Amino acid sequence: MTGVLTTRRTAPPDSPGALTVLLFATTLSVLAGAVIGPVLPTVRDEFGLDATTAGLVMTAHSLVIALTSPVVGRLIDRHGFRMPLAVGLLVYGVAGSVGMVTDSYAALMASRIVFGLGAAALFSATTVAMTTLYTGARRDRVMGWRSSATSLGGIVWPLVGGALGTLTWHAPFAVYLVGLPLGLATLLCLPRTATPPARTRSRALTLLRDHPRLVAALGLQAALSVLLYCIVIYLPLRLDETGVTSPALISLFPAAANLAASLIGFGYARLRARLSYPTLLRTSVALWAGGFLLLGTAAHPVLLALGAAVFGIGQGIAFPALTVLVADAVSPEHRGIATSLSGTTIFAAQFATPLAIGPLTVAAGIDDIYLTLAAALAVSTVLSLLPRRTTARRGTPSRRPR
Repeated sequence: MTGVLTTRRTAPPDSPGALTVLLFATTLSVLAGAVIGPVLPTVRDEFGLDATTAGLVMTAHSLVIALTSPVVGRLIDRHGFRMPLAVGLLVYGVAGSVGMVTDSYAALMASRIVFGLGAAALFSATTVAMTTLYTGARRDRVMGWRSSATSLGGIVWPLVGGALGTLTWHAPFAVYLVGLPLGLATLLCLPRTATPPARTRSRALTLLRDHPRLVAALGLQAALSVLLYCIVIYLPLRLDETGVTSPALISLFPAAANLAASLIGFGYARLRARLSYPTLLRTSVALWAGGFLLLGTAAHPVLLALGAAVFGIGQGIAFPALTVLVADAVSPEHRGIATSLSGTTIFAAQFATPLAIGPLTVAAGIDDIYLTLAAALAVSTVLSLLPRRTTARRGTPSRRPR
């Protein structure tokens, strides 16, 4: 029957092993750039790079994900998520670890491009798997756990990268090898699934044209990606300006944001049971504004960590909400391509961040950029409230989206 998932048999969809593999795999999405964040200033100095070019070391794979995600999405819609995820993890582990041995900037960038192919499969396949295998309140809980797992990865992996970075800037690239055993675990633990037959062949532009809610959710995901990478890339450089130069110490600041997001993720299902998606997203934008206000005005490291944590709270609310909104915006048989559009949007925004923000750091300080972002987010929060107030005055309140 169309729209119903069928399973031929390996592990049951709700098995602890399958969920464990998926949750662990989601942490590798944030690992992709965050693990080498603490050594970014060292890489910049090693190759004589400017801020923009150094940022591309962290985001080159994002462009590959953005360009190849639609192809990955079609493969998932046609063949299921298990094999694309396993192959993607193997590519992720092999290509990601090249930085351990290369002393050439060109070779490093080439490996990051190949690495992006594996990361594209990883991102889309884990998202489709979790939104397909779980439904209802169970899915809300799993999405919250996914957000927490991703955020915990944003704590653990940069700390590991920072510790290894005290040895040599090459050492953090060894962490990518974790993709190899996880790829094998995927084959053993995840169910072989048959995707529902599509009633019509989906195309990305057609989905975007026919599903305005999908477009809105993708736009918010793009905004979150830009804001997140404004912290991932430029907070270490701002800390360097304030005298915090140790990779181990630098890694603590993104960890503050991810710890806050992780704690919120564990309680996301309870928040979702009480609040609508629009309310959750307005709250997130307001928190992002407060976080960037602190990051732009604070001079003390403790206050900078607090600003990162406030941003992280908003991230922990928005991330699972937007994931579900994208998945539910289309029919199940088109979920792979919709999720691939999510990957394209998120990682294109990540790649564009240093290209757009990097030159501005030359004309204005990073603190001024953070303050500008805070002001824009605060205005967006206020504007998001205006339609509801206007509708109420006309006496035709609309039904609150759930």
